[in-house]
Amino acid sequence: MPSVVGLLEQHEVAARRRVDGLREEADRIQAELAAAELEWQEWAIARRRVDTVLAPDDGAAAEAEVTADPRDAQVPSTPGDAAKSKSQVPVWRQGLAWSVLSVDYQRILTALADRARLHQGPLSCQEMAAVFGMDVVPARVEALRSKAKRLVARGWLAEQQPGRFTLAAGVSGPGGGS
Repeated sequence: MPSVVGLLEQHEVAARRRVDGLREEADRIQAELAAAELEWQEWAIARRRVDTVLAPDDGAAAEAEVTADPRDAQVPSTPGDAAKSKSQVPVWRQGLAWSVLSVDYQRILTALADRARLHQGPLSCQEMAAVFGMDVVPARVEALRSKAKRLVARGWLAEQQPGRFTLAAGVSGPGGGS
């Protein structure tokens, strides 16, 4: 009859093999995810370029798109610029539907709308990462913070306390802006 220590060692070895196998699979999936995200970004860029070329303004937008610095794409706009066709996050105005935003931004608004509905108060970006099932690591938290700050700058969110976000006054419900 094998000893208890021997049985424990066998189970430990089996568990270690399983962990190693899962880590290898996770690495493979992570690499596949990175490649898919890159492909997705390339297609999104291509679609924006085609939209620019086909814009019905005699090519003025196409020239501006080619010469514009891509780092300037997220410069906060003024209220007069609300919902420009090339803006990823339009300035919020009464009646503007959440569907004008990308899925990531809608996800943030939905989480905060749920919190408001349940009277649970503001969320930090670390808490958002946990709510979304993300790893709460600086890169993920900072990506969320960037998106949240962009939504604040465009009037969708409010930041009454530093790093704590809620829906801005008048913004409610995923169906529309009011």
